[in-house]
Amino acid sequence: MAERPTILIVDDDPHLRDIVRFALEQGGFRVEEAADGQAAVEQVRRVSPALIVLDIMMPEMDGLEVCREVRRSHELPIVFLSSRDDEVDRILGLELGGDDYLTKPFSPRELVARVKAVLRRARAAPKPSAPSATESRPLLRGPLKLDEELFRAWWAEKEVVLTVTEFHLLAALLRVPGKVFTRDEMMTRVYDDGVVSERTIDSHVRRVRQKFAAAGGEVIETVHGLGYRLAIP
Repeated sequence: MAERPTILIVDDDPHLRDIVRFALEQGGFRVEEAADGQAAVEQVRRVSPALIVLDIMMPEMDGLEVCREVRRSHELPIVFLSSRDDEVDRILGLELGGDDYLTKPFSPRELVARVKAVLRRARAAPKPSAPSATESRPLLRGPLKLDEELFRAWWAEKEVVLTVTEFHLLAALLRVPGKVFTRDEMMTRVYDDGVVSERTIDSHVRRVRQKFAAAGGEVIETVHGLGYRLAIP
């Protein structure tokens, strides 16, 4: 029997941790807990979880700072929780490298569904250092290159490091250059269960743009009133 993935719950509310623990264990996961940000960083080092469910609003070291610290050395998926539906929190969380975002109160079943969807995407993307048995055939368009086997992206031979979700989003556009994708279509292509908001897609697009702009490139074009398409003719 395959080992159950370990999920780290980080929240200063013990009642909420109990609810999330029960839902995740019923969903087939092992669960570890941390009641504050510093404990979370130590738990990541100790247990190497498959994914973190991370509350934003915590005293002393909040979830955004935990995300920054974790991202210094780990690329494991992060699902953010917040007690307020604040677009600033949502955008900051996703732009720091979060993979999804839920606002409290939320359905425990929905949380489990999102955790499973994020983990499926993570498993589908090999690590950049993983050896390849056969030579991969990258997706190419102008200076843009994506290697789906090695999960790596380049602009004009300069590597651009993407999260799992960012990589899948850009790959969907690159496979059909010229096509305008509505946000609903992008949700379907990137999130196989479709349980995200349009703002989540917008935040991931913004982050991809920022990363490629830093490398001197422009990869995603907004078609106002419709959606997005690859910016490379």
